[in-house]
Amino acid sequence: MAGQEFSEPADRKQVADPTSDLQAAEEPRLSCDPAFRHGVVVGFDGSTSSERALAYAIGMARRSGSGLIIVHVANRLPTTVWAGCEPPVFVDVPDHRTEVLGLELACADYLAEVSWILVERGGDICHELEEVGREYAADAIVVGSTHGIVGRIFGSVAGRLARRAQRPVVVIP
Repeated sequence: MAGQEFSEPADRKQVADPTSDLQAAEEPRLSCDPAFRHGVVVGFDGSTSSERALAYAIGMARRSGSGLIIVHVANRLPTTVWAGCEPPVFVDVPDHRTEVLGLELACADYLAEVSWILVERGGDICHELEEVGREYAADAIVVGSTHGIVGRIFGSVAGRLARRAQRPVVVIP
């Protein structure tokens, strides 16, 4: 009959194929466009150092004949302040900067030489760049160096990424 569920008897044991779970766990998640697998990931926020990183990544992608994955990590703002042992809660803020960057990149003549996509993420920049690199099985991640006091106090994105990344990281001054 339609709409009814039949449960298995309690005394019936289900036998699972032990290799199926192992194979499923080892397969990478293919949520990305396969045309950009083994491409070059570049972090881009419109700053001068990220523009230099983008220029280098374009040349790298062109020389290797691969696609360019441009990643913009949207801002997340803390809604609470650290109070004792309570972790802060972060809220994703709509970041219209990604739309503006996308329009600027779409009109850029220097991107005509390579195939590229723009990926927007929210969260920690280092984590998101590495996650995109993992999803696309990227050959390298290119970032610009951080200048200023914020990078000196909290550590630069490039330095943190170079320590934790599972693929080559190219830092452009």
